[in-house]
Amino acid sequence: MQELAKGANVALSALSESVDSVVVGLNWTSPTGEGDADVSVLLLNSDGKVRSDADFYFYNNPVAPDGSVQLLGKTPTGDGSQDRIGFDLTAIPPEVTRIVVAASRYEGAHFGELENLRLTLADGVGTDLVGFTITDTGPMSAFIFGELYRRDGAWKFRAVGQGYGSGLAGLATDFGVDIDDDAGDEAPDPVEQTPQEPVHAQVPAPRQAVAPAVKASARPRTAKKKVTLPKAPRRSLADNDSWREARLFPVSALKSDRDREARATSVLLSVMAQIPEFGRRLTAAFGAPAGRMETFTEVTLPHGDSPRRPDGVIRVERAGKLWTALVETKTNGNALKGEQVQAYMDIAARRGYEAVITLTNDVELEGSPLVDVKIDGRRKHKVALRHLSWAEVAHQAQMLIQHEGVNDAAHAWLLRELLHYLQHENSGCHGFQNMGAAWVPVRNGIDDETLCQGDPRALEVVESWERLVRQVCLRLGGELGHKVLPVQRTRRGIDPAARRALLADQLCADGRLGAELRIEGTPGVLALTADFRTGRLRTSIEIPAPTQGYPLSWAKRLVRRLAEAPADLHVETLLEGGAGGPRSTLERLRPEPGNMLPTTNTPVTAFRLSLLKTMGSTRGNAESSFIRSVDEAVHRFHRSVVAHLE
Repeated sequence: MQELAKGANVALSALSESVDSVVVGLNWTSPTGEGDADVSVLLLNSDGKVRSDADFYFYNNPVAPDGSVQLLGKTPTGDGSQDRIGFDLTAIPPEVTRIVVAASRYEGAHFGELENLRLTLADGVGTDLVGFTITDTGPMSAFIFGELYRRDGAWKFRAVGQGYGSGLAGLATDFGVDIDDDAGDEAPDPVEQTPQEPVHAQVPAPRQAVAPAVKASARPRTAKKKVTLPKAPRRSLADNDSWREARLFPVSALKSDRDREARATSVLLSVMAQIPEFGRRLTAAFGAPAGRMETFTEVTLPHGDSPRRPDGVIRVERAGKLWTALVETKTNGNALKGEQVQAYMDIAARRGYEAVITLTNDVELEGSPLVDVKIDGRRKHKVALRHLSWAEVAHQAQMLIQHEGVNDAAHAWLLRELLHYLQHENSGCHGFQNMGAAWVPVRNGIDDETLCQGDPRALEVVESWERLVRQVCLRLGGELGHKVLPVQRTRRGIDPAARRALLADQLCADGRLGAELRIEGTPGVLALTADFRTGRLRTSIEIPAPTQGYPLSWAKRLVRRLAEAPADLHVETLLEGGAGGPRSTLERLRPEPGNMLPTTNTPVTAFRLSLLKTMGSTRGNAESSFIRSVDEAVHRFHRSVVAHLE
């Protein structure tokens, strides 16, 4: 990592090949253990001013609509905290020439009270590239840590370290942000919904008039409209951005895994009971009837000499009959305990309960259970063991609040609070986040060509890969509002264990993992390949050639549709009979689209579009992890390429 002095600058391309996206981290420590600061980002044009107030990103405006800027929140460190900001430099509008990264303290506080102020900049795979330590803080209540800027079409970084005694207000004003907008400029309150209109995610809080609940029979039989979140948030009524919005489910006090499990269980079960649509989505697949739902925590049930306390209980009543499920929850990547789940299965069987539901960050696979439990086949009353991942919970909440809507304003607000809680770094509900102990040995075995077919560690990696792919499908589907499903090329009915064993042998032979994702509304299948030997991820899609028109017209139309795609997008022409066709990058094809056509008369069958990205190496969920690099690769490819083809 290159250390910079104040005022020094460096070209990002000279430090790494993976600088299309970068993550900036701001660190500080408090000697007293109290006090903090909030980050902010300003996008500036060539005049050194924001184009509008929407170019000012802070706590109440954390994400750009185009995904170019994302405030990722605080992460605890050994002696303080780190605030991270993600930048997709390929999505930054061309008129933006500078990106200022700053932080500010609360009223009356200044940076002289904090220690170890430091900025780090990492590339897209999490490798730290630049470090900058600020020593001369003084009584400044706002600080510009650094800035990214364009020079001759390339991005550079400058270590700034400039303080503002006038705080965030003075800093923002200097860059053209209007912090004293008149009340008349404020976005109007949304119109109160009638009972016939479903309330969607735009409803900001229950202080608005709540539309009365509607009986199912009174709903109009029309298709639900697809809902998009507003591009710009409403203006906050806070004096400054250090005021934090009150949350129904706070996470700041969570210190231990037990606290996280208890809080997550109570939060989820309470929202399930209050929002029938949401509760039904999560329990219908487990055999629960549609009826009145009640949920409980801190329940004690007798079991031999030592009573058991499941994390929660779900009960649904319909026509005087009860359906009951015990819930066992794990957060922060903790594994289920077989003995504990077995005890709940025995209790449920004795008491006539229908199911035991396990809820963890892991994703269950067919034929590969997360916990070994023996089911007593001699019992008359059968108990179902079901699994739910936190990624699935977040997916269902996201589908309702962002795409389908609910029928009550208070319910919409509750779902937003739940989603905020689940996505917070401190909740522990982050989904699959560890490739397992076999990851490093298998990767090393492929590098030195010592990994042999039949090695059980390769099978473990294949199972982890399948879990990761399923989670990527859930997250992408929740964002898009479409079905995103993994494609299985093996014939229907084949044993899942045999299929994974075959994939493990292929991994040992060629050092690659592959997957395909089918996205609803997309003209092809998104293919994903992780090549261990080259350390690169490839995302690609094949677009069938049109059946009518001239090939040159096809080529020109495709280049026009990819006007916003990355210049390094690979375009390969596929010819009839499997013959290889022309290959080039989009940058070279833009002035001459005809170069993607063959010089012979061989018919064109399709065009393959591909992006390459360096894959992470670590097995966990750090910035440099394989898991994050896969997630980023798929989302970037869809956002910058596939979305323009739909």
